[in-house]
Formats: sequence, C-alpha cells, structure tokens
Amino acid sequence: MQPIIGIAGNHLNKATDTFQGNEVTYTPQGFVQAVKQAGGLPLVFPILEPSYAAAFISRVDKLLLAGGQDISPQLYQQDPHPKLQETNLNRDLFEQALIKEAIKQKKPIFSVCRGTQLVNVVLGGTLYQDLSLYPNWAVKHEQQPTVPTFATHEVKVSANSLLGSLLPESYFVNSYHHQAIKDLAPSLKAIAIANDGIIEAVESKNPEEKIFGVQWHPELTHQVNPLDQSLFDYFVNEL
Repeated sequence: MQPIIGIAGNHLNKATDTFQGNEVTYTPQGFVQAVKQAGGLPLVFPILEPSYAAAFISRVDKLLLAGGQDISPQLYQQDPHPKLQETNLNRDLFEQALIKEAIKQKKPIFSVCRGTQLVNVVLGGTLYQDLSLYPNWAVKHEQQPTVPTFATHEVKVSANSLLGSLLPESYFVNSYHHQAIKDLAPSLKAIAIANDGIIEAVESKNPEEKIFGVQWHPELTHQVNPLDQSLFDYFVNEL
C-alpha cells in the first residue's frame, strides 16, 4: 500500500505576505515532488490548534517537518535575542503537538532545517537564536545569493548512522539557516557535523523512535542529486 506522508504546512497571512490578497496554506513543492517520486502520497496539514494533532497523525503513516520561520524561544524558556527573525508561535505549538503524537503513535519523523531544530527543542534541547552567538562560527550557513541547487559547504557524516548508509563520509550541502542546535536533546545523537562544529543532522538514540533530520534542504536538490532524493526514498519506504 502506498505510504501516506503527512507534511506539516506553513501559512501566508496578511501580517506577512499574501497570495493575491488571500491567506494561503502551503508547503514547498520540492517536498511534494520528492515524496511522490519516492512512491509516497503527500498530504499537507494546515496549521490548526494542537488538539487536532492526534487526528492528523492517526490518518498518515509518517510525518515530514519542513523549513520556515525561526522557532519561538518561548519553547526553550529564553527571551528573544535582538537577531531573532520572524516566528509563528501557532505553527510551533501545532508542530510540537504533531511531533509528540507521532512519537506516541510510533509514526516515523523526517525533519528538514527548522523542522530538525524544532524536534530538538520539543525533545528538550535548545538553539542558538543566531549563529553569531556560536563562538566557533566559521562557515557560511546562509548561502544567498548562491542558488540552492549548488551545494556550498561540507558536512562530515558519521559512518555508524542512518545517514552513513545513504551518504558518503564527506558530503557537500546547500545551507539556509541562521539558527542552529545548541544543546542537543538527550534522546538525539548528532550524525553529521559542519567543519565549524555546527550539528547538521540528527537521529534518535532509541531505535523504536524512528526520527531523523537534516539541517540542509534536500527538497531543493532532489531532482538534480540522487543522493538527496535517497533521503526521501529511505524515509518513505524504509524508516
């Protein structure tokens, strides 16, 4: 049976941006195409109250968390730093509930960029609200104006990890984040690291909690890079 993949969506509203005057629920098309190419059936979730999370998760086989806004530091008991960018607390709280429900219902989770940061926070970790707060920052993690189909920095992948079976030990990725994992959640382990020490991928220590996430954007490169598509293939068909 074709796996149904729930993709947590985002929201354009009148306070930020609109589509011809309309508020819009959306997800980047790369996620839809990559899931479809892997043989999954993509289903985009709108942002609703956290009480809806259990019903959404019960109707899908797996959960995919996408990129987007900064995560509200309220979730890890910090005040907002002056360099914090746009947040959406409603999205944070809904996706937090989705993560908890997916774990409770034993549904696999694949997270990308912001999604990986949120998984870390929900499981008890913290973030650098801006990379300028990281004392060893030495790699450009926001690659603009370089287009996302060009990988710009190296990550070192742990051979003894889920990613180690999919990617080479030295792998170049695209990069679009100004926040990063600071304190890693106790139930997660780092499985890819940038050359300045920033965590670039994680997986669950508990094999019964099928969670893995990356900090880069394979949905923007999957059509030109089969290795990035392989992350979606593994998630949809094996995780």
